Amino acid sequence: MSQPQRNSMGPIIIIGALFFIFGFVTWANSTLIPYLQIACELTTEQAILVTTAFYISYAVMAFPSSWVLKKTGFKKGMMLGLLVMAAGALLFIPAANTRTFGLFLFALFVIGTGLALLQTASNPYITILGPIESAAKRISIMGICNKTAGALAPLILGAIVLKDSSALEASLKTMDAAQKAATLDGLASRVILPYIIIAVVLVLLAVFIYFSALPEIKAEGEDGDSSSSSVVNRKSIFDYPYLWLGFVTLFLYVGVEVMAGDIIQVYGKSIGISLDVAKHFTTYTMVGMLTGYITGIIAIPKYLSQNMAMKISAVLGVLFSLGAIFTNGYTSVLFVALLGLANALVWPAIWPLAIEGLGKFTKTGAALLIVGIAGGAVLPKIWAALGKQIGLQQAFWIMVPCYLFIFYFGTIGHRIGKDKKTLQPVPVEI
Repeated sequence: MSQPQRNSMGPIIIIGALFFIFGFVTWANSTLIPYLQIACELTTEQAILVTTAFYISYAVMAFPSSWVLKKTGFKKGMMLGLLVMAAGALLFIPAANTRTFGLFLFALFVIGTGLALLQTASNPYITILGPIESAAKRISIMGICNKTAGALAPLILGAIVLKDSSALEASLKTMDAAQKAATLDGLASRVILPYIIIAVVLVLLAVFIYFSALPEIKAEGEDGDSSSSSVVNRKSIFDYPYLWLGFVTLFLYVGVEVMAGDIIQVYGKSIGISLDVAKHFTTYTMVGMLTGYITGIIAIPKYLSQNMAMKISAVLGVLFSLGAIFTNGYTSVLFVALLGLANALVWPAIWPLAIEGLGKFTKTGAALLIVGIAGGAVLPKIWAALGKQIGLQQAFWIMVPCYLFIFYFGTIGHRIGKDKKTLQPVPVEI
């Protein structure tokens, strides 16, 4: 850190509010998938494009976001990200009025663009706001904010846009073309008010950030000073292999996280569970993640190191994936939801393990990791395509190698290319 660690509670509260907001917006996608599947008359494979459009924006915008942050700093970058997200939320109005799936996808891409900027700023910010050894604890606190919002999003949005959805689906089958079009237009309009409210909240938070006392901070060595014991100055970002392995790990992790959270409703519906029931399944996944984050706050670093937490999470991920594959009905869905518990501590552990010692490459390294969020666009799409061939349940096999790679990074990968002085244990402050 380039400045003292004291008085960090205010910034933690502000960043926590940001994590809550983008948690709500992100996990609202789990409800949008079945909602748009009905409103826009889509197949499962088409509906999964919701995650593709949303998460691919991270791959497109992460490095431009890094450039923006170098120009604006963290504070103004966060504010700009919130305003871009608000613009994307307002695009839901014409999308709903015309019931155009492509416009919905564009709106989600714009929201994702704002989130890419916000995440590129907020994740390294909270990581370097205090000692690197307790970064996973701080990120776990952010995770509680994020997943509390994630648990609320499908309950709130589902109650509005998927109200009486099973009865509606049944009645649509008996309607003529004109009645069906009018009914679907009415269904599409349900999403307008919630996203107007989201846009207003995002603008108000941007104004709050602008007038807040959020300090600008830098990682050790980011200004070119390599005197810190944890900074290893190298010629380019390609000279940090542990960062690139962290990127692959995060790509795979976000893919399995999105499958556990966003597609669980679609999966439940595919095995015969009513959508009126399945629309709540994402909340169960979020409860699992909340449980994991609370465990992380208590245990890291006092009882568990960050990499040990990742290894335990990976083992649980493999076990729960196999449970989802080899059981049936609600039990299988329960194992998918339990992946939330397995996933919780992976994200908080990846960041400090992957960006430690990057110095002047910290913002670029953070941008690379944000690109990895595109795993949420790719893996669910592969899952849906596989599901078309072998069944959605058997398609969960793609998660097993993902968790095995996460285990590898937590065991060996995070050490590859890392200088010995970076690996030395340092006394931990809270």
